Amino acid sequence: MAHLSEAASSQINQIIDKYIDEPSPLMMILSAIQKDFGYIPLEVQEIVSQRTGLSVAEIYGVVTFYSFFSLTPKGKYVIGCCLGTACYVKGAQQIIDKFCELLKINPGETTADGLFTIDALRCIGACGIAPAVSINGQVYPKLAVGQVAGIIDEYRNKEGGAN
Repeated sequence: MAHLSEAASSQINQIIDKYIDEPSPLMMILSAIQKDFGYIPLEVQEIVSQRTGLSVAEIYGVVTFYSFFSLTPKGKYVIGCCLGTACYVKGAQQIIDKFCELLKINPGETTADGLFTIDALRCIGACGIAPAVSINGQVYPKLAVGQVAGIIDEYRNKEGGAN
């Protein structure tokens, strides 16, 4: 979305039109854009700013404050590794390290093929099944480091074995 197409720009304006009359429309607008496009780059923030009268700085502050918004595209499969206290105590750091090692990326990055993004999360609310990892909403409970390669393979196989 480096340079917005007319269709993308039109879709963003339709989203803004849908929520512009709400008392505090920013979160609804940004959430809808994130859902439709997968991320909210500066160019989109500028459109939102022009249409809402909010400064780009304020919009950028919201986008960067909330972890569910992203400034860059995410992979098809977003691996959310919980590093909350319960998960951390039960070895979550070693699990995220293994994902990073095998995928050759760091937390917050996306693989070159666009398949995987690793996110380090503070808590996913799965303390009773720690350590836990969430991939596109599917939770993997009581994960062990030895299971990481198999999970990656499971998702690669969905893509026809792409490496």
